Amino acid sequence: MAENDKKTSEAAARQRATVRYVDNPSCAETFADSVNSVFFDGQTMRIEFGITRMDEMKKDQALTGRRYPACRLVLAPAAAIDLINKMQQTAQALQQAGLVKQQEKPPAPGKKN
Repeated sequence: MAENDKKTSEAAARQRATVRYVDNPSCAETFADSVNSVFFDGQTMRIEFGITRMDEMKKDQALTGRRYPACRLVLAPAAAIDLINKMQQTAQALQQAGLVKQQEKPPAPGKKN
């Protein structure tokens, strides 16, 4: 049976495609200053990025603004997992550089320090 497993894993390794990254300089960039929503429906992860536009300032009135969708990104589960992993790596690098501090978890209810 172990030999059968070995053949199966060798066949799987041969079937994996080698994918090369090819840059596309004409690919448009989208600026966002917020993440409006993240939703996973079991098949895709949908992320909506937003942009904030401030209203004209008026004397003696509160500052107001509006948030508009800038981009909607829909990812297959494998791409969503890849994004999560890369964001965790980025967060660790920012933390190591001292730019981000890890939040301390509050003690669980009923536990004393």
